[in-house]
Amino acid sequence: MKKVLLSGAALLAMTAGAAQAEGLSLDLGGHFKGYGVYNDNDEVGGADLQDTAIRKETEVHFTGETTLDSGLTVGVHVEADVDADDNFATDEAYMYLSGGWGRVNFGEEDGAAYLLQVAAPSADSNIDGLRQYISTYDETGTGAGTGTAIDYANDIAQANNKLTYMTPVFNGFQVGASYTPSVDQDGNGTTSIGNNAGVDNTGDGSALEDGYELAARYEGAFEGVGLAFGAGYSDYSGETSGNDVDEWNVGLDLDFSGFGLGVVYTELDADTAANEVETLVVGADYQLGAYKLGASWLNQDSGTDLDRYTVGAGYSYGPGMSFRGSVSVIDNDNDVDSTQVSLGTQVNF
Repeated sequence: MKKVLLSGAALLAMTAGAAQAEGLSLDLGGHFKGYGVYNDNDEVGGADLQDTAIRKETEVHFTGETTLDSGLTVGVHVEADVDADDNFATDEAYMYLSGGWGRVNFGEEDGAAYLLQVAAPSADSNIDGLRQYISTYDETGTGAGTGTAIDYANDIAQANNKLTYMTPVFNGFQVGASYTPSVDQDGNGTTSIGNNAGVDNTGDGSALEDGYELAARYEGAFEGVGLAFGAGYSDYSGETSGNDVDEWNVGLDLDFSGFGLGVVYTELDADTAANEVETLVVGADYQLGAYKLGASWLNQDSGTDLDRYTVGAGYSYGPGMSFRGSVSVIDNDNDVDSTQVSLGTQVNF
């Protein structure tokens, strides 16, 4: 382990030296999200599930960027998961070019449909936000969770090399598009949603051939009310007929006098009715200085109907540092219900 750490340190040192030699500035960042969680899960298969747990999610980010005399900005961004069972696995790794004409991302990064998606306010963005980091709800006994993010634009397509173009922001309006030549969800040549589960029809390591994403977002203010509206569409082609996947999202967020109110709807269609997932989220929050109160309601229909109600509060005790607490109640029509209480902290660095 020490040899691995020393090798990693040496590599970072060489990277930093090379970046400085080429005029790039290397920045180190990341976050730590740690929680103590109590969850009163119903029994699954006659067996009690674990009630208490410590959950955490830790990432380290490396960014090198420089702006040339021509005005062109050139950068490289790498994110690595560094919790014990992650083995310093790469989460994102891409380069980007930007200027007055917009921005291009090339490599392993979220797609346009996720990057421009509008999220609803939440009680705790790690628990009931757009990208769910902490979940102990388990309706099957196998560690399943419930999230609201655009699956193919985020979790599935993120690990695939893609090309994304984002226009400049014109009067609050921005458009983006992505192309992914080959989709491999988990790095081993299989996917796990819809008809594509475990399928590799040609032996090339992918159950899907390619994917396209298109998204748009608007942000502005009218009479003291801030408004954000966005919509996105993703389409991924299967290697055989009947294995296609498409997904779309639309979201609206309003902010006024410290209050926020928003709604998001997403729909995943994996060619058969049994593989359709419809998700509706309504959220609200109130920010008063360093304090925040929030609440959200999620309804998800994936063959069974699930409702999640969450309330919570947060306190910023320093720059990039916050305490968070929330309570979630999950009502599932298959009679596997849950109540989760979480208390934690996030530190950005």
